Amino acid sequence: MAGTVKAYSTIGTFLKIGAASNSITKVCPIKSYPQLGGDPEQIETTDMEDDSQTFVPGVKQQDTMAFTANYTKEKYAALKALEDKENVYELDFGDESGKDGQFSWKGKHVVYLNEGEVNGVREMTISVTASTAIENEAAATAFPAE
Repeated sequence: MAGTVKAYSTIGTFLKIGAASNSITKVCPIKSYPQLGGDPEQIETTDMEDDSQTFVPGVKQQDTMAFTANYTKEKYAALKALEDKENVYELDFGDESGKDGQFSWKGKHVVYLNEGEVNGVREMTISVTASTAIENEAAATAFPAE
C-alpha cells in the first residue's frame, strides 16, 4: 500500500514536564525512554474442579520510568527545581507537537548523575514515579489545567 507507514524512528522524541498541563515544556533532550506500561498482575481463579491453573487479569504493573539525558549544569538544575513535586509529563513522538503520538501522565521525579568512564559522556537519569495511568493523548486533553 502506497503511503502506509511501516515503522517510526525514535528521532524526534521529546519529554516535557510542568506543574500543570498548560505549563509543560521541554526541560532537556533525552537519549532514551522506558516502556510505558506493564503486564497486569495475575489473579488466580483455580478451583478444585480445574486440572490446571486459571487466572483473570489484575492491576497493571508500572515500574519507575528512567529517562536518560546528557548532563549539563543548567539542565540538571532545572530538573532539580521540579524534583519531588507533582508534575505533568508528556512524551511526544515525531516532533514537539506529537504528530506520531503523545503519551501523558502525572507523577514525581528525582534526577541523579550516572556513573562515568574514560572517553565517555556525562549523563543523568530522570527517574519518574507515575501517580496516574499513562494516557495515550496530549497532557492538555488528559489532564486539563484548572
